[in-house]
Order: sequence, then structure tokens, then C-alpha cells
Amino acid sequence: MKRAIKREIILVCGVILLSIALYFVPSAPKVAGTAGRTLPAKVLEADNSELTRHGLVLYGSQKLTVNVGGKTFTANNQLRGQMELDKVFKKGDTAVVVLQPGDTPQKSVLTAQDFYRNFWSLTLFSGFCILLCIFGGFTGIKALFSFVFSCLVIWKLVIPLALRGYPASWMIFAAVVILTAVIIFLVAGLTRKGVAAFAGSISGVFAGLLMAHIFGRLMHINGAAMPYVQTLYYSGYDFLNIQDVFIGAMILASSGAVMDLAMDIASGVEELALHNPDLPGKELVKSGLRIGRSVVGTMTTTLLLAYSGGYITLLMMFSAQGTPVLEFLNSSLVASELVKTLIGSFSLVLVAPFTALISGWIFACKKNPDKETV
Repeated sequence: MKRAIKREIILVCGVILLSIALYFVPSAPKVAGTAGRTLPAKVLEADNSELTRHGLVLYGSQKLTVNVGGKTFTANNQLRGQMELDKVFKKGDTAVVVLQPGDTPQKSVLTAQDFYRNFWSLTLFSGFCILLCIFGGFTGIKALFSFVFSCLVIWKLVIPLALRGYPASWMIFAAVVILTAVIIFLVAGLTRKGVAAFAGSISGVFAGLLMAHIFGRLMHINGAAMPYVQTLYYSGYDFLNIQDVFIGAMILASSGAVMDLAMDIASGVEELALHNPDLPGKELVKSGLRIGRSVVGTMTTTLLLAYSGGYITLLMMFSAQGTPVLEFLNSSLVASELVKTLIGSFSLVLVAPFTALISGWIFACKKNPDKETV
């Protein structure tokens, strides 16, 4: 037991050190950007006299009087008739403004970018951390470290490497392998259960990656349905293979659910092997398959609901227009989401037999499985 605890502490310390190292990794080089600083500003007055409504949207310029660090500035908020990007401030709101070097309260007009949300975002994240640690104890603390590590890997490794033109799908697959190893071994420890869950997860994700490449090309899914693709191209990244980025995004999105299912099956097989050491490997595999069948039905539906929630307004639009089902299923936007959902579901279905076979073989290697060692 002491040996297992020592291993867990070493793993946690290793993840902490890796997270610190990743934090100091330089981010992707900027093609364009502002030389100024973004700061929160309290809106003292809002002048809407230059705004004009055309149908459902507003056009024009909103003049603001804001307080930045105890100094009063004038700020401009330009509305372009884009509901997803435009915002209208009122007195008492906190806005994010861009303060350029040399800006003075009397002469300079600042640019209001958006509402300031960081305070409530940090509050929500802090509440999540506290609840996770209280409910999960040491396991919750390990899960929190794996959460932070995952964010850093995506932001400091995946995004910069993808922007440099590396093959996004295979690079993201490599990142998923790293994240899966860290998350599973932090939670399960360096045990045979962890090895079985890790091997099963990666097998399912790899199968999904191959299918995504095949059907992405057969169905001519170019990835342009993802948000801000055109903006990314015009920012100097027109060399990117957006289809490959989309395939990688599919794998990344489904990897969490695949990992959960693999851990469920490996844990179930481990419990059977612990309570009945005389069970042969064949019976352990059958038990793992039965566990997988029970879980896979709800997990695939969960994945469908998670993905469909992201494009519910798109489905509402097709429904409102009376578009036939077969017609809107053939559209590029819906087809992109359909491929994402089905590839993720395929990965889930395939990970069940993979994990069951691997778990049965691993736990049948010894007649008296030791939970604490690999």
C-alpha cells in the first residue's frame, strides 16, 4: 500500500512539473495583433444616439464614457449587424477596452472589445475546483491536476503546432495518447487496470482516426463548417489543411468519452478477477463484453446529445424552413456534424471489445491479481 501511495505522489509531482514547464513554453507567433493592453473598464455613460435598428440588428457606433484605473476615457463600440459578435453596453457594465501606449483621458478614444467576464469565469472555475476536491478527496485533486495539464497541452502544444502546419490529425492523436496516459494513470495508478484502460482507449481512438480519414474524404468534408476558418485563412494561415484539422478535432472531442468507457470496462473486469481469481481469461473477456454492452448504449446516446446541443439552432432553422430530412442531412454543415457524431460513436463501440480483450488477457496472466502492481 505504501508503495502504491509513493507511486501516486511521484506521478502527481511529475504532472505538476510538466504543467509548470508547459506554462513557460512560448505560444504560437502572432501574425497580427494590437500593441496596446486590454483592461477592464467601468461604463459610466452609454450614448446610443448614433445606433440605427434595421430589422433585428443594430448598426452604428455606441459612444461610452468609461473609468479605467481611476481615469475617465471616451470609448467607441462599433456595431456591424452581426448578432454573434455585436454587444451593447449600458451604464454599470464592465467592458474590456484596448489602451494603447500614450493614450490620455482628454484626447484618446479607446476601443471597447467585449464584456469583461474573467471575474465570473474564475469564480465558476474556483467553485468547480473546491467541489471536485471536497467530493473526490485525493482522487479529485489528481483529476484537477489532469484537467489543468490537459488545458496546457491543448493550448501550448496542440494549437501552436497546428498553426505551424504540422499534420493536425496525427499530431492531435499523439496529444490524445499523452493526455490519456496522464489522466488514466493518475486516476488508476500504475496498475494493470490502468494499462488495460489505456490500451483499450488508444485502440478505439486510433480506429476512429482511420475511419475519420476515410469517410472525411469519401463525403468531401472539408472542415470549413468550423467557426472562424475563413478568418484564420485571412490572418496568414492559408497554408493550413483544414480538413485534417477537422479530423483531429473529431478525435479530440470523442477521446474523453472513449476513455470513460475503457475505464468502466477495465474496472469491472478487475473487480471480477479480484473476487474470483479462478476465472479463466475467456470468462473475463465475456464479462468485459457484457459490461461494455450495458454502457455503450447510454454512452453513444450521450455523445449524440452532446454534439447535437452544439448545432440545435441549425436544426431549428431547417425545421422552420420545412427542409426535408434527407435534404438537410446532405448539407455540408449537417454532414460535418453527422460525421463527427458517428465517428465518435464508432470509437465508443469499438473500444468496448478492445478493452474487454486486453483486460481479460492482462488479469488472466496471474491467478491472484494484485491490485497495487502492474
